[in-house]
Amino acid sequence: MKQTLFGILALGTIFSCTSERPKTRNMDYLTLEQPVAKKVPLSLTEHDNERIDNYFWMRLSDEQKNAETPDEQTQNVVEYLEEENDYLKAAMKHTEGLQESLFDEIVGRIKEDDESVPYNDNGYTYYTRFEEGQDYALYCRKKLDSEEEEIYINGPELGDGKSYFSVFNSGISLDNKLLAYAVDTVSRRRYTIYFKNLETGELLNDKLDNTSGGTWANDNKTFFYISKDPETLRNYRVYKHILGNPQSEDELVFEEKDDTFNTYVYKSKSDDYIFINSYQTISNEVRYLDANTPDGQWQVIQPRERNLEYGVAHYGDHFFIRTNKDATNFKLVKTPIDKTTVEYWEDVIPHREDVFFQGMELFENHLVINERKDGLRTIRVKTWDGAADHYIEFNDPAYAAYTTTNLDFDTDKLRYYYSSLTTPGTTYEYDMNTKEQVELKQEEVLGGFSAKDYESKRLFVTARDGAEVPVSLVYKKGTKLKSTTPLLLYAYGSYGASREPTFSSSRLSLLDRGFVYALAHVRGGQEMGRHWYEDGKLLNKKNTFTDFIDVGKHLVAENYTSSEHMYAYGGSAGGLLIGAVANMAPDLFNGVVAAVPFVDVVSTMWDESIPLTTFEFDEWGNPKDKEYYDYILSYSPYDNVEAKAYPNMLITTGYWDSQVQYWEPAKWIAKLRALKTDDNLLIMDCNMEAGHGGASGRFKRNKSTALTYAFMLDLEGISQ
Repeated sequence: MKQTLFGILALGTIFSCTSERPKTRNMDYLTLEQPVAKKVPLSLTEHDNERIDNYFWMRLSDEQKNAETPDEQTQNVVEYLEEENDYLKAAMKHTEGLQESLFDEIVGRIKEDDESVPYNDNGYTYYTRFEEGQDYALYCRKKLDSEEEEIYINGPELGDGKSYFSVFNSGISLDNKLLAYAVDTVSRRRYTIYFKNLETGELLNDKLDNTSGGTWANDNKTFFYISKDPETLRNYRVYKHILGNPQSEDELVFEEKDDTFNTYVYKSKSDDYIFINSYQTISNEVRYLDANTPDGQWQVIQPRERNLEYGVAHYGDHFFIRTNKDATNFKLVKTPIDKTTVEYWEDVIPHREDVFFQGMELFENHLVINERKDGLRTIRVKTWDGAADHYIEFNDPAYAAYTTTNLDFDTDKLRYYYSSLTTPGTTYEYDMNTKEQVELKQEEVLGGFSAKDYESKRLFVTARDGAEVPVSLVYKKGTKLKSTTPLLLYAYGSYGASREPTFSSSRLSLLDRGFVYALAHVRGGQEMGRHWYEDGKLLNKKNTFTDFIDVGKHLVAENYTSSEHMYAYGGSAGGLLIGAVANMAPDLFNGVVAAVPFVDVVSTMWDESIPLTTFEFDEWGNPKDKEYYDYILSYSPYDNVEAKAYPNMLITTGYWDSQVQYWEPAKWIAKLRALKTDDNLLIMDCNMEAGHGGASGRFKRNKSTALTYAFMLDLEGISQ
């Protein structure tokens, strides 16, 4: 206890001695008239607690947004969002040259005529490639015995003239003659699937709306696909489509009636089975069907149980299952295809307390295991008979390594991806017998990049409750680590999603201007194992925020930077992190960036009509339960905005966002404007044509990156 108190006192002393904020920053925005959102008080009473929401009126339905003639409410909302965008442009006008330079610099590092690493499947070599100046890829293939290229999805042609465009290959039939591909032109992640005859190049009349993907049966005419709830956008139905039939006649083969579950359909690597996986945060239920008998009966592998998670792959006479059954950190089991329930599960890779089992890749002679130990990913290779068992060696202090496209069973060659904070993404082919490897491709970074010019390190920060939080850092060699050094601290910390210390060519624009980049692996992810996730969700959610704050304080205490030169960034659920931290420790950062932030947590989790809400009760808690209501209310960024000073803030959102609706950040910035007591910069960028992922296209999306960097550089007085 004495040590803890001493540490707090020491940090207080350090903070009181830090340097002043930069004096060269531009303050012209103070002369601008800020947007003022009208207040329409709405009383929200839950569990005898009244909340007054002055900005609830900003919420529009999809019908309102899609209406040909906007109603008055829609006009008012759009007018306010455009006022915020106009204010952003005026407040950042003096950085337009810097933004343009940053954009050109970032895009200038991208190899425009690039090509992916080809892979072989069913007699063809597949790859994607970009042509110079194009935002979207060409999807290509060649027969294994031919050099003649076939473009089966022309991204530039399909995306031409569209303000937003997303496409993916939803599957090629087993006879290689038919393609199903999915297109979204709104950014609501409601895809339309089209079918193409690959022999003639003609589109079929078949078209499947309101879906998120599917897979072929082996008869080359049956296609199973997902249908979404039109209001909540939940993936909840699986239909069987027979080519030539209208969608209205498709047979419903499965409906997930529990609205806390989502579902998806996929095919085994062996092509022998089709699976339907119903899943939520803490439970799975998988059905399977022989891919050769699409009219057959689906069978359940293991009926759902609360807190039982499992995922299934097929090999030979067995299903191989990754599961947390009596295994907090997960394990690998196998079971005969005709005896699939838990009593028949046999351990293949037993549970280990110090190793998190993330997944596997099955080959004829080898089992490849993706693991995580001490916060870092590893790749383990063993023969089925156990005669050989080894790990692939990696040298960087912080890195990411994982298996990629491995479609062949009968091979001793493994493909894996490797990247670190200083090493561009690299794909290797690894001989699992000899341990020899060949570099197939490394991301080419134009503009004279050399990994030797940058340095990375990894450290652990002791959080206030004693947890050891990993932190990955990178900076340019020669950068002096001191109180005036600018530093960007990033984290996510939700859904068990681990944030990997990988390379970013756009990040070089910060590092080359003297920034340090720090990635905090806070609780809520799974970097340190399953317990790391459990300690950062539900009634432990605040650990995510305090971990981030404690890491920031440590970086200041160790003289990497100071609060006057430290910045924070997070997106989506990471935007929730930024919002909570801005309320809890507003003096810790000079500026924060909250991208598509989930900040109106109580209201969103109360409303089951909003996409993702019911599916996420086991992540945040259901506020209809008073215990969870009180806890969520205690940290919800929107509900905890107060009359006090906040750091400089940049908020981003998309009008068509289906994951974090635009009104959350819009309401938040309106409330911040009304209550904050400082004169720091507060701006919002609302992309009126995009959704959660921002602008589509590999070039256009960097406009937002350039704005984000210019925001921080300007606060540092760096103008070029």
